[in-house]
Amino acid sequence: MSYAPGRMGQTLCICSRGSITIDNKRYYFIQKLDEGGFSYVDLVEGVQDGRFYALKRILCHDREGRQEAQTEVEMHRLFSHPNILGLAGHTFIERGGKSEAWILLPYVQKGSLWSVLEKLRDKGSFMPERRILKVLQGICSGLKAMHDRGYAHRDLKPTNVLLEEDDRPLLMDLGSMNRSRMEVKGTREAMTVQDWAAQRCTISYRAPELFNVESHCVIDDRTDIWSLGCVLYSMMFLEGPYDMVFQKGDSVALAVQNPVTIPQPCSYSESLQNLLSSIMVSNPQERPDVNWILDQIQDMTCSIETI
Repeated sequence: MSYAPGRMGQTLCICSRGSITIDNKRYYFIQKLDEGGFSYVDLVEGVQDGRFYALKRILCHDREGRQEAQTEVEMHRLFSHPNILGLAGHTFIERGGKSEAWILLPYVQKGSLWSVLEKLRDKGSFMPERRILKVLQGICSGLKAMHDRGYAHRDLKPTNVLLEEDDRPLLMDLGSMNRSRMEVKGTREAMTVQDWAAQRCTISYRAPELFNVESHCVIDDRTDIWSLGCVLYSMMFLEGPYDMVFQKGDSVALAVQNPVTIPQPCSYSESLQNLLSSIMVSNPQERPDVNWILDQIQDMTCSIETI
């Protein structure tokens, strides 16, 4: 769907100058930023404040789709944290019997962590350990806020982490979030959770326990810890640990059952390598929680500063 001013006025009942109104505030359309399966992201500028925002438009094909968009809005509202992307406004547009959720978010010019890693890879460069620890600490702080309130992100990956100019990470795309503790009772429930994970949790960052969900088990926020390990690996080696497995068409479900292999020689400290190994454990019961990881990061940061 085009976002050109002419068509906007025609299809979305918006004035021909290409402006939209959300929560009684007007915004001018600037340009398209991104396009996904059922969502579009556009750059808009606030008429009153002159700031740039990212307008995420989600096409809601049915009641379930609308409910998922509403959940995403509620998750943004639930958190006011320096490492979780805030909500600037939202509205639902009804037309032709279908609805669109419009979610207005602050625009972060630097882009995602993934785009930063791609640039480093293109230059044949790397991310210094001090910088990795700073970004990791911010991601963990955002996750801690979620986990402390009984929620899990469920789709943590480098494209869902925005980086401010000062490298402050912001967790985004909260559409897959749900209560952190899911008690699975029976085969039918296990299949429901497994199918949901297949749709909502990116395959190469998905925790092992979500590939073959046991008929009687508890899924908790340690799925995020596994994904965090994959993000840490990405910062260290500029690609996810299972990206190539997926791209080659091999089984990620099988690959995640084995201990993660750290490419050698590795220029990072033994402490950072050990941290990665301790996070990426196939058995969720043996994975640490976010508080333990934050303590490790604090110790490692202090040791770097004293060198």
